[in-house]
Amino acid sequence: MIRPTRAMLLAAGRGERMRPLTDKTPKPLLPVQGRSLAERALDRLGEAGVEQAVVNLHHLGEELRRSLAERNRPQVIFSEELDLLDTGGGVAKALPLLGDTAFFVVNGDALWLDGAKPALRRLCEAWDEAQMDALLLLQPTVSALGFEGLGDFFLTPDGRVRRRIEREVAPFAYAGVQLVHPRLLRDAPSGAFSFNLLWDRALESERLWGLRHEGPWYHVGTPEALALAEQELTYELGAPRPERAD
Repeated sequence: MIRPTRAMLLAAGRGERMRPLTDKTPKPLLPVQGRSLAERALDRLGEAGVEQAVVNLHHLGEELRRSLAERNRPQVIFSEELDLLDTGGGVAKALPLLGDTAFFVVNGDALWLDGAKPALRRLCEAWDEAQMDALLLLQPTVSALGFEGLGDFFLTPDGRVRRRIEREVAPFAYAGVQLVHPRLLRDAPSGAFSFNLLWDRALESERLWGLRHEGPWYHVGTPEALALAEQELTYELGAPRPERAD
């Protein structure tokens, strides 16, 4: 089983759909149950054995720096972006800090609870160096709280994925967590680009795989979805749900 010691937390975006909350607070620092999205993700990474996490900065970057600089499990180092580089460009810029073996990439707004076994450990156990350049954590859309899209991927029982095509409805959404090998970014373009470009390359070479998440997952793209996640997390942590009136 692979044991990644490095990770990247994508935290540079403006969080436009989360405005006005993100006018003064970077989206990864928005709290859920008293702990920010970024802290929750970094907690999971630390529990998985990650020693060093790169956090990219742009929108309200100094707020993130002040909040996260003192962490030591994992230790946080920062990658500043003068211009937004999108998901792929941000990781490509930080690649010299991420080593030469597989590492985690986690969206700064990813919010999940583990099932019987931690999701990051399951990714490590499923990783196959000979076959994979990226392994995506995928959430069934039927249980994706706050998710209203058409889905992203189809997933076979053995872990192979394919994208939905136009007008299709796919049963799985990308959960914002993946294991990536540095070779996936070989010859990546300079400047801003989406990680979708790299996934498409991996799909063409049959080196993009997926793993079904086994626990609750929350899509927190808007203030309303964040409030819903706050409420649902309260119930997941043991508070009784209100009885429904018949």
